[in-house]
Amino acid sequence: QVQLVESGGGLVQPGGSLRLSCAASGSIFSINIMGWYRQAPGKERELVAAITRGGSPNYAESVKGRFTISRDNAKNTVNLQMNSLSPEDTAVYYCNAAVSRGLFAGSQHYWGQGTQVTVSA
Repeated sequence: QVQLVESGGGLVQPGGSLRLSCAASGSIFSINIMGWYRQAPGKERELVAAITRGGSPNYAESVKGRFTISRDNAKNTVNLQMNSLSPEDTAVYYCNAAVSRGLFAGSQHYWGQGTQVTVSA
């Protein structure tokens, strides 16, 4: 099995910063894309940012210039640095990883349990 464990959520004032981290463990041969999604109350889960194994990032328009995604392939971790936070960023943030469990195995997506980010004065 594969487990993703997130950390770093919390309460922050508008304009503040938070850093989310996610560590993958278990039966892992390699991880292709890693990413962060979020889901606000009453809304669908949406992609925030993703990064390929080679380090190429992709961001939602709403977070470009404010959020930075990074990963450490040796440690199977992915981070999300969030700056200039606004109340609209309030949501549960989920880590996602496309994991291959063998040389000739396909990738399967796994999710973390989610971490709450609340931006409020």
